[in-house]
Amino acid sequence: MANDRLDMVIFGATGHTGKYVVKNAIHMCKDQKMKFGIAGRRKEALDAVVKEFVSDIADVSVILADVKDEESLKKMTERAKILVNCCGPYRFYGEPVIKTCIATCTHYVDITAEEQFMIEMELKYNEAAKEAGIYIVSACGLDCILSELGVIFTQQKFEGEMNAIEIYMSMWLSAIDKIGPICNYGTWITFVYNLAHAKELPALRKKLYPIKLPEFVPKLKSRSVLHRSDVSEGWSSPFPSIDRSVALRTQRFLYEKYKERPAQVQFYVTLKYFFEFLMMATIGMFILVLSRTASGRNLLLRYPTLFSLGIISSNLEMLKPTYFSVTFNASGWTEKLAEPTDKHTDPPNKKVITKMSSDSPGYELTSIAVILSAITILNETDKMPDNGGVLTPGAAFGKTSLIEKLIKHNIKFEVISSTEK
Repeated sequence: MANDRLDMVIFGATGHTGKYVVKNAIHMCKDQKMKFGIAGRRKEALDAVVKEFVSDIADVSVILADVKDEESLKKMTERAKILVNCCGPYRFYGEPVIKTCIATCTHYVDITAEEQFMIEMELKYNEAAKEAGIYIVSACGLDCILSELGVIFTQQKFEGEMNAIEIYMSMWLSAIDKIGPICNYGTWITFVYNLAHAKELPALRKKLYPIKLPEFVPKLKSRSVLHRSDVSEGWSSPFPSIDRSVALRTQRFLYEKYKERPAQVQFYVTLKYFFEFLMMATIGMFILVLSRTASGRNLLLRYPTLFSLGIISSNLEMLKPTYFSVTFNASGWTEKLAEPTDKHTDPPNKKVITKMSSDSPGYELTSIAVILSAITILNETDKMPDNGGVLTPGAAFGKTSLIEKLIKHNIKFEVISSTEK
């Protein structure tokens, strides 16, 4: 890549999450002696972001770019070694940016939680990204990189052969906050359209992976709709999170690339109180039914506060900080067999519990994770696979120092227990 490029450009810097990314990029890029710029459609809004967060305006380049203007995207990506794309929903705005990054040989990361978008981008652009020698890595925010790397961390610490892993994500408000809006409108749009297009996913997955994996036993079964777990305090329930899908894609990659036994994965969300689940179930029922028709989606998008029971708000000042931790409950064997398809004759005899936790709220976690993902690509391509491609976070960063970087930024990964029968 050209030496005169900025190390990093943040596209969509005037959005809610984009502002968090800019705020943290100021000191994180300074520590790495990296230069960054910000980009978006409106100069006035970009200038306002600079004035809000940057003491020395000369330190940040301001670039005008619009996803509907291919030439502006080209001029933007040509100025960056890596583009941090905060401009979603990605099903509407992501592909032109990725296409231009490949054309200008610019690495790319984003914070999407849209499985359909990610699979389509891999199908369309994986080979082109490899030929260009660049990495396209999506889902580098709260969804899904922390759970992704938690699975990788657990596999590294297992010291044997892991068969299955249950992921429990807990979420809560601060002690002084009451229930209220916790997500912005952009997150709501993504969620609604994810549900609306969910029926298209099986065909896309089959297209991405036409050959099924061998069957691995014992099979990990999903737990009951509502249950209490020994590893996660509160009430837990299976949740159709993008985290599980991305984790399974990573496990498939590890099997095909490195001949490692892929872990089976289940994902659960844990809430402290039973009434919180009643509220979530009510919201889910309304959204699922309405998302199936165009008129229903229009209602959901027009009245987000009503249909989310107050969880979504377009008034960003009203959003309450939400905190997360993720616990990983892994089982397997103390002995690792020679081939990943070899079958153990004994039942699993080892259990390892790990945890990811942080004192930072969700949007802060997202901004830190995506910036460190970008920095890792710039500094550690020698530890990443295939000299480029469209990859999941676990596939891209599993052999890098990203976990250590996250730990240094107050995002803790730790082994809680390790037991053998």
